[in-house]
Amino acid sequence: MPEIQLGAHTIRSHGVTVARFHMHDWLILLLLIVIEVVLNVIEPFHRFVGEDMLTDLRYPLQDNTVPFWAVPLIAVVLPFVVISVYYFIRRDVYDLHHAILGLLFSVLITGVITDAIKDAVGRPRPDFFWRCFPDGRGFFHNVTRDVLCTGDKNVVKEGHKSFPSGHTSWSFAGLGFLALYLSGKIRVFDQRGHVAKLCIVFLPLLVAALVGVSRVDDYWHHWQDVFGGAIIGLTVASFCYLQFFPPPYDPDGWGPHAYFQMLADSRNVVQNSAGMNNLSVRQAELENVYVHQQGTSMEISRSNTRGTPQEC
Repeated sequence: MPEIQLGAHTIRSHGVTVARFHMHDWLILLLLIVIEVVLNVIEPFHRFVGEDMLTDLRYPLQDNTVPFWAVPLIAVVLPFVVISVYYFIRRDVYDLHHAILGLLFSVLITGVITDAIKDAVGRPRPDFFWRCFPDGRGFFHNVTRDVLCTGDKNVVKEGHKSFPSGHTSWSFAGLGFLALYLSGKIRVFDQRGHVAKLCIVFLPLLVAALVGVSRVDDYWHHWQDVFGGAIIGLTVASFCYLQFFPPPYDPDGWGPHAYFQMLADSRNVVQNSAGMNNLSVRQAELENVYVHQQGTSMEISRSNTRGTPQEC
């Protein structure tokens, strides 16, 4: 297992270098934000809703137990706080940067997939009748018996975005990523059998599940919408996590791939530097031996010259 270097790579010392290396990833995040905004602005597919289909779409129209503004707090801010706390303990900018990048990718990719499917499917919500006919009086096409909504256009538009659940997919994307992150940090799969660690990992997933249950309780979604949203969120979170971190069951699951790559590069630099120093020392030794041999040869030659009798 590679050594742990606490406080060796902080935001101040390595933050700019790491961010520049992943500049294209941050640009892709901005592109995902633009796509997400566009998907929320465009009109979804208005599926045919006949008069006889409204039987299961007459649930009361009511407020959200978990409001829209609370979803980013649950899915993004809460995991960000946990990741930041770990940074102040470990002081590793590689872990901080890649965890935040993976979290944002997880949530935004999930959002784009969810809203793209919402717009394409156009499934009516369980409370669609009261969105379409706020006064309770229905109007239908004379031939097809399709609904002719009299309600507010924005309310009706939102009524065609039932599948999949955005609250649920976002929550499982963010909190699912957090669960995987915690699994690696507290080493859940260290084969020591500490069930308390599993409870810590399951807590974010429980919160995400309760968000999904609230969507059914509020009659904003069918159960299939919540199930589909959870699958999307967990799947994307798993892919995004493994893009930056080893699997939680891996012996090195506590750190990001980039950290171990940096350690390997550092060791290679040290070994190459040591090799160059050894080569320089050996070369100097050879030069000393060569000079010594040259000096010895000259001395032997002089001795021979003095010892040779000269002719008269």
